[in-house]
Parts: sequence; structure tokens; C-alpha cells
Amino acid sequence: MLMLVFLAVAGDIMAQQTAAPNQVLPIDHIVAVVNEEVITRNELDEVIQNTVKQLRKQGIQLPSFSVLEKQILERLILTRIQLQRAKELGISVSDTELDKTIRNVAKENNLSMGEFYAALEQDGIALSQFRDEIRNEILLTRLKEREISTRVNVTEGEIDNFLRTQETSSMGNDEYRVAHILVQILEQMDAAQVEMKRQRAEAALRKLQEGVEFAQVSAEFSDAPNAMQGGDLGWRPIMQMGTTFAEILANMQPGELTPIIQSPVGFHILKLLGRRPQETPVVIVNQTHARHILIKISELTSEDDAHRMIMQIKDRIDSGANFAETAKAYSEDASASGGGDLGWLSPGDTVREFEQAMDALLPGQISSPVRTQFGWHLIQVMERRTQDVSEKQQRQAARQAIQARKTDMVLQEWLQQLRDQVYVEYRSEDL
Repeated sequence: MLMLVFLAVAGDIMAQQTAAPNQVLPIDHIVAVVNEEVITRNELDEVIQNTVKQLRKQGIQLPSFSVLEKQILERLILTRIQLQRAKELGISVSDTELDKTIRNVAKENNLSMGEFYAALEQDGIALSQFRDEIRNEILLTRLKEREISTRVNVTEGEIDNFLRTQETSSMGNDEYRVAHILVQILEQMDAAQVEMKRQRAEAALRKLQEGVEFAQVSAEFSDAPNAMQGGDLGWRPIMQMGTTFAEILANMQPGELTPIIQSPVGFHILKLLGRRPQETPVVIVNQTHARHILIKISELTSEDDAHRMIMQIKDRIDSGANFAETAKAYSEDASASGGGDLGWLSPGDTVREFEQAMDALLPGQISSPVRTQFGWHLIQVMERRTQDVSEKQQRQAARQAIQARKTDMVLQEWLQQLRDQVYVEYRSEDL
């Protein structure tokens, strides 16, 4: 979720210097062409200026200006490529969705909308620019969900193997906090170009071995998305790292560096920042066995029509109609063929409005119409129980760990493919 941290970052990125009355401003020019769109010198300088502010706030020693300039330009190019791809796929963010997201940003930081706008103004951020930044963040997130999720599949067999390995592996079940540098290899590179990338990774490793801070080397050398944030990957289960990385990390002490590790996407250097046990708690939850009928709102069915239909269905059931048979006849949910049966639901399995209405019902009771993002529902609670879901939670955690590992790899490959397919022309002679 977007937090006030993002607001501060956006403030840095969007801050504008006001020219003195007699100040002569340099003429803007194009530094790169991405397909048919351009990146200008002013755009690049603005992001460089504010990236420098961010790095200084974090206490990170700055790389040379030329290195920082090239790194930031490549990130601007990659962002522009992704936004172009989102447009090609018809991915969009409506003003209503955007307004809701901004309201959530304010709410999560205990700000009224008036206070939020005042904070923007105080930081010198134009509301229109901030909205554009938030819109782009949402677009990039949706693009990655669409492009990556279809390529990442986790099977039950993989989960079984993951859990067996956790039980039997000498690596244990610890969580590791790791910082990461990636020197990326592109698909079209020949052997000589790959060797140059290896030499770049070796130069980064030498600097680290000489005692240069990891965050500074990351900012100077890494092609990873979090390079400007020090390369910190946060806490992850050891098995989420992948076998090659996990086997090396398991024998390391905090503060130690890996050698250069090659993968299909490039050359990696890892630093172990910390290690801690990962607990496997017993999880007892109250579950509800429920069924429902859903009438969706669409271009063909208005809000009023959907509400009218669900009220008519409620009247039929109150008059003695069988809930399951009525669900089969009228519900527009995938559960309709099973009489609307949703099975046993744990807390968090459904959206908040549905769960709140369901929790207020007694077994056998039917709700009044309930509005959620999916449409209008009637809900019936069939029975309740207390259940130990520790094993289910373990399998879900294993699924998430496998999915995260695969997603990291697929994301890098996808970004490479996008970059390879796009026409990029550098216009500035000093880049």
C-alpha cells in the first residue's frame, strides 16, 4: 500500500527549483528516445537531483555523477517502456480508482484530505503531478500482476517438496536478511559483452572487499530495481532464495559476502545482513461454512437493477424457496452450480463487507442484501467450527515462498525481454 514514505519520495522526485528573475536557464534537449517517446535533459536532471537528496538522507555515499546519471537514465527508460506496454494492453486507472487510492494514502497516515493537500503544498508538490505519479505506480503494479502472474505457477507437488526439504535440510528453516547487487545480462549480448558485465561485477566485488559500503556499491553498479535503496531484500525464508543462493548463504555469517554468482539474468553478489529462526506457530481460527447468491453489476445490469433483483430473490427465499436451488437458478458466482456453497471460510478469506455481514449471522440465518465490490449478495451461514489450520498456513507460506522466488526470476527475465524488444536511442553525447 502506498504510504507517507512514498509521499516523501514523490516530493523529492517532483520538487522544482524556482529560477531567479534574471537567471538564464539552459535550453532543454532530448537525451533518449524510447520508441516514439522522448526523455528530456530536464526530466533526467530533475530525477538525478532528487535521487541525490534521497541517497544523502539515507546516509549513502554517492557514486560519481556520470555513473549515477547513467543508472538513473536506464531506470527512466525501463519505466517508460513498462508504461508504454501497459497502454498497449489497455491497462488503465480511472479517476475514481485514483481518488480512492489517494484517500487511502491520507487515511493510513492519519491525515484528512485537507491536511494531505497541505502537506503536498508544503513539500512543493503540484497535486496534478502527484496524481500522475500515483497513477503510474498503480499502472506498473497492474502490468506486472498481469504479465507475471500468468507465468508463475506453483503446484501441490512443489509445495510438498518444499516442506520436505525444510524438514530434512541442514539449512534449516531460518529467515535471512540479504542485500543484493545484480549486474544484468541482456539476451542479445554476445560473449564479449557478457565478459564485460562479468568484469563489472568483479569491480563491484573488489570495492566491497576494500570496505566500500554495500549501499554505495549498489547505487553505482547494480541493475536491480532496489539499487538506489541499498539493495536490501528484507527478511526471507532461506528456501525462498533458490537452491544455489541458499546453499551458499547457509554457510555464511552476518556481514560476509558471497563470491560472484551467475544466473540466466546476470551476475549476483549477496551480503548476509542477518539471520533469525522462523517460527511455525499453531494457528487456531474460527471458521464459517457459508453459501451465497450474487447478482453482479455490469454494463448490462445497473446498480438499481441489481439491487432490485437481489431483493426479489430475498423475497422468494423468505417465502419458502430453497436457498441452494435459488442460487443455482440466479446466482452469477462460480459457486452457483454447487448451490452457492463457499465451503469453510477462515478470517480474511473474503472481502471485509462480506465477512462482517457473515460474522453477524447465526447458523441458518440469511442476511439482508450485502454490497461488495463484486455486486449484491445474500449470505446464509450453515454452521461454524474452531479449526487448527497450522498445516494449511504452512502450505500457504510455502506457496508464497515458492511464488516469490519464481516471481523474482520471471520478473527479471520479463524486464529483459521488454528492454530487448524496444527501440532506444541515446541522444546526449555525454551519456
